[in-house]
Amino acid sequence: MAKKHKSEQNIFRDVGFYAEEAGNLKVRAMLMTEVEKYIRTNQLTQKQAAVRLGVTQPRISDLIRGKIGLFSVDTLILMLTHAGLVVFVKVRRTAA
Repeated sequence: MAKKHKSEQNIFRDVGFYAEEAGNLKVRAMLMTEVEKYIRTNQLTQKQAAVRLGVTQPRISDLIRGKIGLFSVDTLILMLTHAGLVVFVKVRRTAA
C-alpha cells in the first residue's frame, strides 16, 4: 500500500514543485481562473474578451487552454484590471 502524503493545500507543491515556484503557480492559477470566469460569465467570444482585456485573441486561447507558463502574475492582474475588476493581495506569515 502506498504511503499517504499530507497535502500542503497547494496542488503544485503536492506534485513536487519547490515551495517558491508552487506558490507562484498557485497565484497564477487562481488569477487565470478569475479571468476565465469573467469571460464565461459575460459570455464573451475570445475576440471580444481580447478587446476587453487588452490582449490578443491567441492570448485568450492560451489562457482558456490553461497554458499557465505563458502568463505572469503582472499580466493576469492587468487583464483583470482591464475587465474592471479589483485584485486584492493578502500576505500572511506561515507557522514556523
